Amino acid sequence: MGIRIGIIGGSGLYQMDALEDRREVFVDTPWGKPSDAYVVGKIAGREVAFLARHGRGHRIMPSNLNFRANIYGLKKLGVEYVLSFSAVGSLREDLEPIHFVLPDQFFDRTRGRASTFYDDGLVAHITFAHPVCSTLSDIVERACRTVGVTVHRGGTYCCMEGPAFSTLAESNVYRSWGLDIIGMTNLQEAKLAREAEMSYCTVAMVTDYDCWHPEHDSVTVDSVIEYLTKNAANAQKVSIEAVRNMPVDPSPYASAMKNAILTDRATIPDRVRDKYAVLVGKYL
Repeated sequence: MGIRIGIIGGSGLYQMDALEDRREVFVDTPWGKPSDAYVVGKIAGREVAFLARHGRGHRIMPSNLNFRANIYGLKKLGVEYVLSFSAVGSLREDLEPIHFVLPDQFFDRTRGRASTFYDDGLVAHITFAHPVCSTLSDIVERACRTVGVTVHRGGTYCCMEGPAFSTLAESNVYRSWGLDIIGMTNLQEAKLAREAEMSYCTVAMVTDYDCWHPEHDSVTVDSVIEYLTKNAANAQKVSIEAVRNMPVDPSPYASAMKNAILTDRATIPDRVRDKYAVLVGKYL
């Protein structure tokens, strides 16, 4: 069946211990190099490609991530379903450190990050009202409950620029807007995954209360690392259970680009067709 499942590991999750028969695969993309090699192997008998979002050793800060290369590389490998693990801060009392959250919405507070493939001789507008694949969220929710990880379904992920954490004023404003968790990476991934016709689900791992909580009024690297370690162990368990139950059918978003391309096909030069062949060649 090929490599149809991709896992992106965020802060604290730099490798997937459960991968068997692993090998490293380096992928060339029109947008440069991904964050690291894709580590390919099997989990529960299913082929999986794992990518450390920030590179092994955590070398790349959020604003410098090559989101397009990372997602394109997964697409080129044949991936249709993407689980994206991400460390986040909580903007709600009940979303505690060590809990997992499966957000179904995003709110963008980044500045000028590349978040589309289609900016070079081909213009496309995807629908993005519902940015997360509910099929994947169902699977991950069941996986969390099966392995004993506290999970919350739904909510809005605020994607901030970073790398500094929020000011108190910012944190309080985000809470007043009804946002639920805050991180620095997943919005661009979600958009690009949709443009690549892949199912995408954020698995947000809470490490802190941002800075709004009166009893936890500042985020420190030491405290974050402590919870990252615990979350990474839970992420391994959830991944195994989720992969075991991944669909064998094509992604529900396998035709997401069918009606998204506005550019007149007759005006698209061969260079552009070649660049986008892996993504939308079937429509050109």
